[in-house]
Amino acid sequence: MKKIPDTLPDDVELLKKMLLEQSALLAKHEQKLERKLAQKDKRIAKLERVNQQLSDKLQQLLERYNLKKYQKFSPSSETYEGEGEVLNEAEQLIEDESVATEPDTQTTESAEKAAKPRRPRITPELPRVDVIHDIDDKTCACCGHALHQMGEEVSEQIEFVPAQIRVLRNVRLKYSCRQCETNGTKVDIKIADVPAAVIPKSMATPSLLAQIISSKMHYGLPLYRQEQLFNQAGIELSRQTMSRWLITCADKLKPLLALMKAELLKQPVLWADETTVNVLDVEKSTCYMWVYGCGLEKSTGPKLVLFDYQDSRSSKHPCDFLSGFNGYLQVDGYAGYEKTDATLVGCWAHARRKFVEAQKAQGKGKTGKADVALNHIQKLYALESKLKTVPPDKKYDARQALAKPLLEQFKSWLDKSSESVTKESLLGVAITYSLNQWPKLIRYLDDGRLNIDNNRAERAVKPFVIGRKAWLFANTETGAEASAAMYSLVETAKINGLEPYDYLCRLLTELPKANTHEQLQQLLPY
Repeated sequence: MKKIPDTLPDDVELLKKMLLEQSALLAKHEQKLERKLAQKDKRIAKLERVNQQLSDKLQQLLERYNLKKYQKFSPSSETYEGEGEVLNEAEQLIEDESVATEPDTQTTESAEKAAKPRRPRITPELPRVDVIHDIDDKTCACCGHALHQMGEEVSEQIEFVPAQIRVLRNVRLKYSCRQCETNGTKVDIKIADVPAAVIPKSMATPSLLAQIISSKMHYGLPLYRQEQLFNQAGIELSRQTMSRWLITCADKLKPLLALMKAELLKQPVLWADETTVNVLDVEKSTCYMWVYGCGLEKSTGPKLVLFDYQDSRSSKHPCDFLSGFNGYLQVDGYAGYEKTDATLVGCWAHARRKFVEAQKAQGKGKTGKADVALNHIQKLYALESKLKTVPPDKKYDARQALAKPLLEQFKSWLDKSSESVTKESLLGVAITYSLNQWPKLIRYLDDGRLNIDNNRAERAVKPFVIGRKAWLFANTETGAEASAAMYSLVETAKINGLEPYDYLCRLLTELPKANTHEQLQQLLPY
């Protein structure tokens, strides 16, 4: 800025000019200062944003660390304390606006008594073999007279007898006419017909096939381990041979599976899920095993589980499988089911799982908004636990009266919390998921036949997931399709209370004789 001289002129016009120049310089200087201040404000705002981003990033990393630590060192059960109690009010301990983070310092003074180990139960149907333990000297040590038996003391032990393997020799008797042989005329030889078999001209009996199928699909025992077990029993049975047998059986079971699928699509309520499977001869790195079903273990009506192998997770696969179905379909949040004609029902177990992750990410001993959300969800589950045996119409009325207000309260909490929680945090992800899925999550209120979650589908696909850990991959698409057929029969038998081995023995014995629709109907596992 121009310096003002020590003496000023007496000329008024000159003074005005000098004053204007000075005012202009002063204004210019003020503008320069304002620009500098604005730049500093922008820099401060930028630094504040960066600082907030770093703070959020640090919080996300801490959440991931706490969650990974919990997943590694804690049990994986999804059970939640107080699941059967409606009045487990976490809000009494945690205020919605000011969340307490101090760890609970209260400790229990007395530990629960350890439960006594229960002895194995032995069913009375098992055969008993008496092993007599007698004394050598049966004379009285006092008087020398003979002792008499006054009773007995019995204790039972379990003896394991390895499975017996025997060879069935099918002897077909042949007959001819002696008179025709003597006269030199044409001799007709008669012989018994070849017994009907699922795999003609094969050494596999229904019991052997049932053992191989149930061992792999029910107990997760891969074929190469079964090969070793058969070798120990003196039978050279390669995994390649067993694989061919399974593929042939799956092909013969197609008519039965078609009946099961037709019955499945008639039901008003279905559930579905999918999981990955690796197939070596497919170019895609990941293929999928889809599972569809209806009914619960203790419900009435048909109970079915059907597996469907496909080479991708495309939405066209459920659309093709569920073609013509327009009832309720309970699924997780995967968008691929949106293109089906079904009315989708959400899964509260998936929503709860995300809040559980946010809760564990808070750190040990800390509580927060995730605990509030879990408490809301547990109220819904506690109500469902009480309504488990209630008929659908009464269940619908109870949900409208009790569950609907709880859901409205939870929705208000989600809307309010979404404005104050970082979207990228685990809690933000959980809240966003619940809000996005909300129309599907509350749809179970519309019908008493609907379930609150999709856990039945996860239980159905779990045996496949456990078996996959042992056999890792399928060699061919044909093998994967055969596995889908076998898992369908085994899981449907299980959900209907049948022992898979016994059912498969009966099925594979009677299937070659079933030539009509009615005969196939009698072989269904429900």
